[in-house]
Amino acid sequence: MNLTTWVVTIFLACPVFSTDNLGLSVDIICQMKYQEGKKRADTEVPIKTLIYIPIIHTETDMGTLSESIQKSTLQKFGRRGLKRKEDMIDNLWMEIEQKIYALSLAYEKARLYQDGLPVCGREAEIVTDLAKAGSRNHRLLLLLMKRGATITGTESLELLMEEYELDKQILAARGTREKARIEASKKAIIDSLLKRRDRFISDRINSTLFAGETGILFIGMFHSLRNTLDNDIQVIYPLNPPFKKRGGLR
Repeated sequence: MNLTTWVVTIFLACPVFSTDNLGLSVDIICQMKYQEGKKRADTEVPIKTLIYIPIIHTETDMGTLSESIQKSTLQKFGRRGLKRKEDMIDNLWMEIEQKIYALSLAYEKARLYQDGLPVCGREAEIVTDLAKAGSRNHRLLLLLMKRGATITGTESLELLMEEYELDKQILAARGTREKARIEASKKAIIDSLLKRRDRFISDRINSTLFAGETGILFIGMFHSLRNTLDNDIQVIYPLNPPFKKRGGLR
């Protein structure tokens, strides 16, 4: 099976994610909270820290769906809209990279989680292949892995393939109206699938992030791990907290 078929898109109508409101005070607070957690892990009972990074996927991340997604975006927003979206995503990833590099991570105690990355025993291979294909997300993962961080399968392959098939049906529709009609007719299925994926991601983090470790979770903006992470996990947001469409995190 082609490895890139395991990488699944977030929905096409991504809301604009602005990072203009991230001031110096946010940086200082995040760094202080991270250092405080690190100090406690070194001097007291080790804790679990999760750095939560909300992301928007690039077309490269979408594998075999990338061409269909680009055509759909062109139909919906035109070339200028597509360019604005690409620039916005590029700026977001620049911001993410800067935030990650600014953290004083102990890479040998860092564990990487990535939405769309299945538990399959070939996680490092998938990351490497997508990094070579040009994915900024996976290039960053690969760099962190080379520095000593551990990549951890994050999602259920069965659920990812279920969403992949749904996405193919929607993208195969002709015209934006037809796509919207199909999405509306399958809304209950889509919402249920997203919740099941989120539950699996939370369970995976709860069972694999150990005391004294720092997890870094790269996850799409429509996901929500609300009330599903263990209470002994300290969550830090170097960027904005996730959207509260479904309640955000606890």
